[in-house]
Amino acid sequence: MSRGLTELLTDRQLRLLDRLVLQSRHVVEGSLAGRHRSPLKGASSEFSEHRAYIQGDDPRNIDWKVLGRTDRYYVRRFEDETLLRVYFVVDGSASMGYGSGTLTKYNYACRLAAALAYVTVKDRDAVGLYLYSSETHAVLPAKNSMSHLNSFVHTLMEREPASKTSTAPTLHQIAGTIRRRALIIILSDLFDDEGDLSRALAHFRKQRHDVIVLHTLDPRELDLEFPKGGRFQDPETGEEIVTDPRAIADAYREVFGEFLEQQRRHCRDLNIDYRLVQTSDAPEKFVRAYLNERRRYA
Repeated sequence: MSRGLTELLTDRQLRLLDRLVLQSRHVVEGSLAGRHRSPLKGASSEFSEHRAYIQGDDPRNIDWKVLGRTDRYYVRRFEDETLLRVYFVVDGSASMGYGSGTLTKYNYACRLAAALAYVTVKDRDAVGLYLYSSETHAVLPAKNSMSHLNSFVHTLMEREPASKTSTAPTLHQIAGTIRRRALIIILSDLFDDEGDLSRALAHFRKQRHDVIVLHTLDPRELDLEFPKGGRFQDPETGEEIVTDPRAIADAYREVFGEFLEQQRRHCRDLNIDYRLVQTSDAPEKFVRAYLNERRRYA
């Protein structure tokens, strides 16, 4: 196993991810037409390999002779089947450096991205990476190999959250550079102008990409349950206030709840798969539950 990957995920966590599959809900330029619903026509008849049957595969590709010998279902793959390309867009801004527990939002986003990338690569699909804050800091093309996954993980681990958030302009830029339809997974706290962010997400959908938004937040950002008053600093602007969270908690939760609902609504209107993720959730358990749910609706 890649040493870089096991620095973010334990062997036990990886074993829980081994049999999962990340599926596209929309038509993308990917492989395995019955599962990823590729718009590309004319698959080659040159046999490449067998792969265990997964729910959603085209039954026409089942090798019935292998079934007769082994009593197990396998499908045939062919040489010119292209890969599903999955691009991870990870927010590395200063606000992602906050954490009330053992993990910051950025640490957690890295583990979540690594888990989903591992599932993708294990299924012979390709992963790419865009890491940004106020600008794009790293770009990795979509490739399928464990060595590339290792580079993916190291690129994430080398970054320390810093600088202001510039999510919307970055998403517009990325949407303009990914020419072939793909699956885009965005991991961010979404602390940006909501109108600008909605328009940037719409840019991906206009390009006919499938999009997942994993809204990554710390539990204290949701409930503001601090035991006493103190000084609070905006990690991106440096602005400070002194307050007692207990006195403003109800008003805060109302405003923050409206923010969350707006994000859900924008994504729903754009047919984007939105999930709120808390850093207190075990990454492998979230991925397992989410992908099993997504498979039912793919």
